[in-house]
Amino acid sequence: MRENPGSFEDLEDFISSLASPGIRPGLERMGRLLDFLGNPEKDFPAVQIVGTNGKGSTAAFSASILKEAGYRTALYTSPHLESPDERLLVDGVPLSLNDWARACEKISKALGDNPALASDPPTYFELVTAAALLLCSQNSVDIVVAEAGLGGRLDATNLLGGVELSLIASISLDHSDFLGNTLEEIAGEKFAVMRRGVPAFFSGSPQKLVPLFKEKAQEKGALPFVLFEEVKADDISITEEGVSFIFRSGEKRLKLNTPLHGSFQVENCSLAVAGMIALSTKFPLITDDAILKGVQKARWPGRFEILRPVPPLILDGAHNPDWMRRLVESLGMIYGANKPAALFASMKDKDYSEGLSLLKEGAGFLICTSVPGNLRSEDPENLAAAALKAGWTQEKVKIIPDPREALFEAEKSRKGTVCCGSLYFVGHMRTMLFSNRKELGF
Repeated sequence: MRENPGSFEDLEDFISSLASPGIRPGLERMGRLLDFLGNPEKDFPAVQIVGTNGKGSTAAFSASILKEAGYRTALYTSPHLESPDERLLVDGVPLSLNDWARACEKISKALGDNPALASDPPTYFELVTAAALLLCSQNSVDIVVAEAGLGGRLDATNLLGGVELSLIASISLDHSDFLGNTLEEIAGEKFAVMRRGVPAFFSGSPQKLVPLFKEKAQEKGALPFVLFEEVKADDISITEEGVSFIFRSGEKRLKLNTPLHGSFQVENCSLAVAGMIALSTKFPLITDDAILKGVQKARWPGRFEILRPVPPLILDGAHNPDWMRRLVESLGMIYGANKPAALFASMKDKDYSEGLSLLKEGAGFLICTSVPGNLRSEDPENLAAAALKAGWTQEKVKIIPDPREALFEAEKSRKGTVCCGSLYFVGHMRTMLFSNRKELGF
């Protein structure tokens, strides 16, 4: 870098200038870079989390519990919503721009000094992951909670050296062009992260994948656990204030309360807690009290995030059918027959048609919009056409390309607004909403 970056956006541009374009599954480039950096991925124990939906929430719960237990904990997730510094938190706090810049400068030097890296550089995600692992090593963390970016087997996080626990959240069809065209193929890519002698917990969603999970665990020599075989959740309460339930596993009984919203958080929270109980044999500071406090203090923005309870103003990154199904279910459980307006934007490479079909059960009307400045953002005209094909009626579908105008049009109904369809869209809207929070009443 010729000069220090003035912002994280400048740093993103710098990383992009170093990277191979697009998504290129494979571990060779990343492995070569980590070797050249001194293998920082081997300097700490880790919890690796994979899945289609719910892995970010599961990671947030896990990191929060470990932090409350007194361990210096790094949380690595992707993508970010509003700023790249969200991707790596140490004890819940993002690192400085200078910290990231120094790590990226070291990576830039490695690319320049190694002919193999220079001729075949890692992708953007791989470079960011390498920088994050370097920063985790430099910050002497006790443990890292790492969310896979795509799949598992060939994901950059699968090079973590000291995985002590594998958590596998719900699995559904997504990224089929990279992971496979069937649920079983996609699951196979995710189950491949299991390690010999290491506990591996699968949410068991969907249940038909459980036999494959156990088969792959046996091949790997992992210690398999299926959530619904190990844990029962009773007295479940799902409201606009959050989720509470009684967690039962063997002799363990915990009354859990979390401010995270949505019916799906019972599963995600249970998966994290079950994993932390298993991890406590090696990390004895994980007590019941640490679990209770960690669950209560966990935060995960943009995933059924209720900014205003009445009338509801909700951000949710639902961008595939399974996630959309969970969004609609949660809207019904909390708000009943009151159907808010839906602001919807999607990326061109997503199969949004089924999601739009599901959304009509949870929203009163639909406004198709876009993500400004994002070249992957689908044309709202195309979204509207897909909505009509999916069963929406003409009078319930509007096209407003500018998301700010779309928001205030939705607010006129006074029945609430849910912004969904893409995490990029949710990130854009979150910044906008918080800059207008007084006007929007939250």
